[in-house]
Amino acid sequence: MDFGELPEHAEFRARVRAWLEQNLPAGWGPRSYQGPKTGAAHLRLAKQWQRQLYDGGWAGLSWPVEFGGRGAGTMEQLIWSEEYARAWAPNLISISVGPSLTGPVLIDRGKPWQRERFLKKILTGEEVWCQGFSEPNAGSDLAALKTRGEVAGDEIIVTGQKIWTSFAQYADWCILIVRTDSDVSRKHDGLTFVLLDMKTDGIEIRPLVEITGENWFNEVFFDRVRIPIENVVGEIGQGWDVVVHTLSHERATAAPYAKLEAELDLLIRLARCTPYRGGMAADDAMVRQQLARFSTEVLNLKLNAYRNAAFMERTGHPGPSGSLQKLGWSELDQRVKSFAIEMLGPQGLLLAEDERTVDAGYWSHELLWSRAATIYAGTSEIQRNIIAERVLKLPR
Repeated sequence: MDFGELPEHAEFRARVRAWLEQNLPAGWGPRSYQGPKTGAAHLRLAKQWQRQLYDGGWAGLSWPVEFGGRGAGTMEQLIWSEEYARAWAPNLISISVGPSLTGPVLIDRGKPWQRERFLKKILTGEEVWCQGFSEPNAGSDLAALKTRGEVAGDEIIVTGQKIWTSFAQYADWCILIVRTDSDVSRKHDGLTFVLLDMKTDGIEIRPLVEITGENWFNEVFFDRVRIPIENVVGEIGQGWDVVVHTLSHERATAAPYAKLEAELDLLIRLARCTPYRGGMAADDAMVRQQLARFSTEVLNLKLNAYRNAAFMERTGHPGPSGSLQKLGWSELDQRVKSFAIEMLGPQGLLLAEDERTVDAGYWSHELLWSRAATIYAGTSEIQRNIIAERVLKLPR
């Protein structure tokens, strides 16, 4: 394929870059990291910024115009992600489930009343969503989940447990997958996808403290939680198809290489002023070689993302090569953060509250956070299996 940028894409990039430069919240931009925030503080900022994106016409970039989105294509989404990372704009992880997962699945599979009720408040940031999929013994093997959903009249009564439910303690709603039929020959059958009001009686949320000291993840327990049957998305017992459709959006236009690209720019600038082996780090041949290697790997991820985007534009659906992105990015992310600390030495491990820290503790925080990258959204082992079976067509 031709990797030269089309005139319309260049014009779109210029508009995105100009809007971000003019509208970033105070204190944000390159080298703006101010240390980890509490979940509540992060959420407040994310909701305010989401509303600003909505007012500016940038929320729901890929959503159809009739549902409040911009109707952008795959390439425009990649360009947005690149410019967003380049600008060091606010991280929207606390409200990302709504715009990236819930909204798209309701547009494609939801009932008319569900679209009417939920879509706009997702785009404006008024309502926050969490994802109730993983369980203690059903993470990468999601179909092994055991949380029960008993169909009783016009309700589904849920009992069980979910884990790694990010920002559940702040969420208004949850996309939840439960087992409504255990008497099935295939574990992928008998599952049901529902929308759960997190204020419903019988829900207990226990935050989990991560290695970074933050508590974004949670355990969520359900004790006979009653959900109206009208909140089912798709059909009862046919939830696996909805799950697969939902998760396809997670990597369809993902551009994690963009953040790595911005971080490498920061790391290169840092190398020019960091003492290292009697000179500056940037003067050391081994440091320069490693930074060049990282830059080459990031470019490879970028080209693969563009290839996947071209495939989506031709076929209308993402291919399994998205697993190449997840595997390559997550493992490279860990290596970049580890190298940053090696280059900075002990000072790189200082936390944000220490006045001697580098970049307000950014690198120490990111080193710790990167350990999760090869686990969440499908472990590296699972990604290798997908690549072997679906991309390389190897026998099982």
